[in-house]
Amino acid sequence: MEDDDLLFLRQEKVKKYEEFVDRRLKPDLVHAISQRDKVFEQQKIFSDLQRNIENLERNGVTSLHSLVNLGSEVYVQADVPDARHVFVDIGLGFHVEFTWLEALDFISNKEARLESQAEEYTRTIASIKAQIKLVCAGIQELLQIPAE
Repeated sequence: MEDDDLLFLRQEKVKKYEEFVDRRLKPDLVHAISQRDKVFEQQKIFSDLQRNIENLERNGVTSLHSLVNLGSEVYVQADVPDARHVFVDIGLGFHVEFTWLEALDFISNKEARLESQAEEYTRTIASIKAQIKLVCAGIQELLQIPAE
């Protein structure tokens, strides 16, 4: 083979590797980060709920008066005559009425599952980043560029 043929083959391989990074690995990375961020948001919601329930319990609050967001930052006043029960979003649009103790138990279990999911997404993100670095190193080698 001639030098021109070798150069062409290298350029084709580089192009395929770059397309793999751009069309597969980078979108996978963005998706994994987005999913992990959603898990982090859920963790915050359940942590806030746990803290609020514990504050209600600690202060012996059995009824309350509150502003409720109806959406689009529209609020109405609400009276809750019996705050000893709460409705918790358990997923898929379902809400279950719990006592404070039941809700705290559910939250504890849910937080453990969310922590596990966050760790899995973190491992996936690290793996994808490692794959991107590996492919980039392969491209450098094909182009005979010294490593940085």
